[in-house]
Amino acid sequence: MATNSVYYVPEQSKLPLMMAFGLGVSAVGAASWIGGGSAMIFSAGMLILAFTFYTWFSTVIRENMAGLNNDQLKRSYVWGISWFIFSEVMFFAVFFGSLFYVRMVSSSHLDASADLLWNGFEFSWPLFNTPDMAVSGDAAQFKGPEQIIDPWHLPLINTILLLTSSVTVHFAHTALKRNNRKGFNSWLAVTIVLAVAFLFFQVEEYAEAYNELGLTLESGIYGTTFFMLTGFHGAHVTLGTFMLLVQLLRGLKGHFSHDDAFGFEASSWYWHFVDVVWAGLFIFVYVLGS
Repeated sequence: MATNSVYYVPEQSKLPLMMAFGLGVSAVGAASWIGGGSAMIFSAGMLILAFTFYTWFSTVIRENMAGLNNDQLKRSYVWGISWFIFSEVMFFAVFFGSLFYVRMVSSSHLDASADLLWNGFEFSWPLFNTPDMAVSGDAAQFKGPEQIIDPWHLPLINTILLLTSSVTVHFAHTALKRNNRKGFNSWLAVTIVLAVAFLFFQVEEYAEAYNELGLTLESGIYGTTFFMLTGFHGAHVTLGTFMLLVQLLRGLKGHFSHDDAFGFEASSWYWHFVDVVWAGLFIFVYVLGS
């Protein structure tokens, strides 16, 4: 552990500029892609970001392994990941809030306007019959889903997988604190396997929704909120899985000790956050939304 009493200031770097440039290219590329353009610009931006992330984090790891990171700098890392996770909490709070607003607030407005705008429309959740269907019938452009996903099938399996992964990543942390490196690597590998299994079943669930249930992004407000919440969560699981994989590779190289393992600890905190969000999704989107 570093004993430096002076806050470590790294040398000047162009990495922040590269990161900003990569984000800008990705944003422009995503907008172009959504508008019907090519995905090449977006892919180029993501490659720039990937290279920048790899270079930046490699530098940070080398500095820590060289003993340059003192206690004050490590505290700044803790605050950094804490604020990052807090921002993610607010991110999902917006979408959960949108789901609450649609189900509990706007429903009364839709019912009150039904006689004037959509004769015969009645609000219910899930919204199988949209206002557009009440007016246009079978010719409606925005149709509701034909069926919804059974929460006690794939969603339940995924819930078990993620909750179990929270336990296994905790076991990995406990093993590391006991200087049991073999146990740390083993439990972390099990966590990653569970995460990949979750993503596999999530893809299976989406395929079933699109191909068999008529549940798509265009199937009314139910489809929009469903895929917005579960889709962004799936993206966070993918990111968390990658983070844990990096920590496993570092563990296999002999990195980390019982009192110096911030990279793994930050990843595990993020993983627990992802699991808590899924628990909320399972209850409010799948169970109470069925």
